[in-house]
Amino acid sequence: MRTHHKSTVLAAAAIAALSLGLTACGGDTDTGAKDAGSASSAPSAAGSADKGTGADAGTADQTAAKSGSGSAGGSTTTGGTTTSGGSGTKGTTAGSSTGGKTSAKAPACAYGDIKVTAAKADEVPTEHIVLTATNTSGSACTLLQYPLLAFGPIQTAKDVPAVAKSKPGAPVVLEPGAPAYANVRVALGGTHENTEVVNSFNVNLFATDGPAEGSIVVKAPAGGLAVDGAVAKTGYWTEQLRNGADEF
Repeated sequence: MRTHHKSTVLAAAAIAALSLGLTACGGDTDTGAKDAGSASSAPSAAGSADKGTGADAGTADQTAAKSGSGSAGGSTTTGGTTTSGGSGTKGTTAGSSTGGKTSAKAPACAYGDIKVTAAKADEVPTEHIVLTATNTSGSACTLLQYPLLAFGPIQTAKDVPAVAKSKPGAPVVLEPGAPAYANVRVALGGTHENTEVVNSFNVNLFATDGPAEGSIVVKAPAGGLAVDGAVAKTGYWTEQLRNGADEF
């Protein structure tokens, strides 16, 4: 009986020990699963955090880009021209502009810079001619005052007075190849005038301090000109002949 009781006690102790072992193993398994779950969820959380940060950064970048492009004070470029603040400024030349030409100081036109031609006005008999002065030099020059005319020998020719009302507001600045004009009365058209036929005549220019050196010989229109020196008058050089101012 004692032996049987002892065996029973040992068996009960073994069963109890086995139960404790199983309980301990079960606890480790649960803990491991939980730890593993926590470990696996950590990267996901980190990934979510990274995505959130990236999204925020992307949003910030887009906001910055929109802010830059939509700024009223920003600069935009269209067709190679840059404008700021939504307004543009056209490019300009140095100095002010007169009649479409630059008024930056140009030297006085001199003998050799200018070619002068003459044409009869569209009238019968001929009372006027139009002088055309063309800049044949390679740079701009200022055509001062009016043509100094001599219809006879230059040493003895009577000075031809200028008509004050034809004087322009500013001297004509001639760019290379550009023309200027002067209207000239040569006669009154009367049959009993004291006229003299000339086939050529002389034109002098003005310098800044008075008449310039050198005379330009101008060929008269076909058939010559019947000139009455007593009534001859000249207009000032101008960019174009004007109604009223150049009628005399």
